[in-house]
Amino acid sequence: MSNPKTELTGNTQKNPDEWVSGDDPMTGAQASYLKTLCEQAGTPEMFDDSLTKAEASKLIDEMREKANV
Repeated sequence: MSNPKTELTGNTQKNPDEWVSGDDPMTGAQASYLKTLCEQAGTPEMFDDSLTKAEASKLIDEMREKANV
């Protein structure tokens, strides 16, 4: 029997542009992680605390790639 809490489903990989709450302000967890990633990537100026959840998610992906995380 599968465990829905540990297995990824198609719903967990939805494009941030399609999120219902994508226009909400980013969460505290997103802000903290994004700030750290921007610093690790050598681009702390990329951090913007006014991003939406969707914008933050996209930038997190970008900074993870730059920081090789």
